[in-house]
Amino acid sequence: MYILGINAYHPNSSACIVKDGQLLAAAEEERFLRIKHWAGFPAQAIRYCLQEAGIEIREVDYIAVSRDPLKHFHKKVLLALYRRLPASVIGSRLKNIARIKGIRDTLCLEFGIAPGLLKARIYNIEHHLSHIASSFLVSDLTESGVLTIDAMGDFVSTMWGRGRENRIKISGRVEFPHSLGFLYSAATQFLGFLKFGDEFKVMGLAAYGNPVFADNFRKILKLGKVGGFKLAREYFNFYSKGLDMLWDGEAPKAGILYSDKWKDEFGEVRQPSDALEQRHKDIAASLQVVLEEAYFYLLGELYRKTKMDKLCLAGGVALNCVANGKIFESTPFKQMYIQPAANDAGTCIGAAFYVYNRILKYPRGFVMRHACWGPEYSDTQIQSVLEKGRVRYTKLTKPELVKAVAVALAEGNIVGWFQGRMEWGPRSLGNRSILADPRRADMKDILNARVKHREPFRPFAPSILEEYIEEYFGRSISSPFMLVSLPVKKERLEFIVASAHVDGSARFQSVSRKENTLFWGLIEEFRKLTGVPALLNTSFNENEPIVCRPEEALDCFLRTKMDILAIGSYLIRK
Repeated sequence: MYILGINAYHPNSSACIVKDGQLLAAAEEERFLRIKHWAGFPAQAIRYCLQEAGIEIREVDYIAVSRDPLKHFHKKVLLALYRRLPASVIGSRLKNIARIKGIRDTLCLEFGIAPGLLKARIYNIEHHLSHIASSFLVSDLTESGVLTIDAMGDFVSTMWGRGRENRIKISGRVEFPHSLGFLYSAATQFLGFLKFGDEFKVMGLAAYGNPVFADNFRKILKLGKVGGFKLAREYFNFYSKGLDMLWDGEAPKAGILYSDKWKDEFGEVRQPSDALEQRHKDIAASLQVVLEEAYFYLLGELYRKTKMDKLCLAGGVALNCVANGKIFESTPFKQMYIQPAANDAGTCIGAAFYVYNRILKYPRGFVMRHACWGPEYSDTQIQSVLEKGRVRYTKLTKPELVKAVAVALAEGNIVGWFQGRMEWGPRSLGNRSILADPRRADMKDILNARVKHREPFRPFAPSILEEYIEEYFGRSISSPFMLVSLPVKKERLEFIVASAHVDGSARFQSVSRKENTLFWGLIEEFRKLTGVPALLNTSFNENEPIVCRPEEALDCFLRTKMDILAIGSYLIRK
């Protein structure tokens, strides 16, 4: 039995395929179209998933869509009437609903088959229920508290409850217009970062500031007495004017969310070309503090209601690794699971497994322990690309490749590392990575000058052998998907200084020999040479989606100042 999961007409459009309860493939559409956070119908991602399963669309039994736009529909109508929203806003929402409800016709048109030949039954699964299912139903936990927080989906921004076996019981939610995601996005825009998905920049900037504006943010965000929270509506444009969002077959775009009242609290708006002042850094730090207060308050309430000390998280806010790193010390939870694509991309997996485990009532039998669910390319395919590109290469055995790359890294070279299946989610985790020596204090600046060309306040990250996590961070915490940030032990900071943040913390990936033997072997070889069981790891890209195909890897290597490309069994030096 095949289930096709789809996140369509929403940011980070994606698809996955599940066969008899086992995930076979998953990918974001942006990797194929080369447009960050692409929103629309994920036709290329669906094609890849079907190809990986070896089937045609007509052989799919169920289609799970991670949107149910008719959920809470009466509330949407009443709100639109009460607020007298412009016809353009209402029309945009109705058009989006029509697209979601018309997915069967779109699939038939895209794959060139008559509607009668698509036998699959289609289920629409509510957005945040899909988020929760994307974490709990693929975790190794048989029961846990569940929480999802993001901007908005199907009129809801936050949802919580409990999971047990293949059941999920929702006990609370926060609805439009109240949203921690909108708060963070509004502040991101106010600080001059206007592209969709720039929130992570503000998280990085926060480490440079002091939370002197925390009380100002507490005027905007009010925590509830019995769970939940509210935004002060006068600080936002969207309540009176409607959400100005564009996400139909392009990179998502959002209108300005904050109102003029933000100037009363924080001063003048920063324009993208303006220099970053200490005030801007302090705003970012204050935002992060208040977000964490709300995050831990919700988690505290969740624990009080469920009495479970295990936790599954999802939603865009679950990518806030700084907050995640404080969960165990700030809440009663003792065990946590977050799948690598906790953002909207991951909802396609949640919808698919919700259909399999909850609607069809099959027992759980899959655990997502790694993130490698994307395309893989053979040496024959890679060699063809290299020959077309007219580059000189050396073919090596895998042990030879690992030793050569480890030596090159120890000598200070920057290496593009393209191996195996592409990762799922926003992090490069050792298959589509740019690697460097973490010991060199100047390596961050070198990488930015020669390859990444990004803001200097943004940190890189270390990938570290899981056997050494406690030695470097003082706690034995598994973080295979690079979703937790912790302070580095002072006596170890100098060894990974280039991959640590200005405050001495690091968003680390714990690398398992079982789950990624080749990448583990490379780091181990580097450890033998240097004594350091870690590498600086950043995504294989340059202001674009992470590379997917060999052609993109070669192009990125040639147009930047990387020194070496290790692609499949081939080594290329400049």
